[in-house]
Amino acid sequence: MTRTALYTGSFDPVTNGHIDVIRAACAMVDRLVVAIGVHPGKAPLFTVEEREQMLREECGAIAAGFNTRLDVVTFGGLAVDTAREVKANIIIRGLRDGSDLDYEMQMAGMNGAMAPEVQTVFLPASPAVRPITATLVRQIAAMGGNVSLFVPQGVARRLAEKRAARG
Repeated sequence: MTRTALYTGSFDPVTNGHIDVIRAACAMVDRLVVAIGVHPGKAPLFTVEEREQMLREECGAIAAGFNTRLDVVTFGGLAVDTAREVKANIIIRGLRDGSDLDYEMQMAGMNGAMAPEVQTVFLPASPAVRPITATLVRQIAAMGGNVSLFVPQGVARRLAEKRAARG
């Protein structure tokens, strides 16, 4: 039986925290589906295509190193529906702190009620990446700060290009 996991997020931008979770997930599964959430009410910094490209560039070699198939998709509905669509039996959620745990436990409970065949697995963030959020990375980058400690080099370059394009 193929162990397929779904990892959802906005990935705007891809951070070292996301990569930390993806690395841990790849060590556990045969196939990891990273699903980029697309919501009409949100105005992301990066297009879906840019986020997909960043994920493939930054995580492709990681997945290959674990002999894990990496798929990147988009979704606009419920994570459990997407899990069913991609035939995932696991939903991966990263935890940074206790407030994440409180929220994620509620989500896991609701998801479990809607899709009991899909298990939620929590992966604790490594200490070095616990404070990283995509929101803070975007704010630091927008103000010209150095984000190289929080994102891969290719993502830092893309953030600098976005800032330069906006003037």
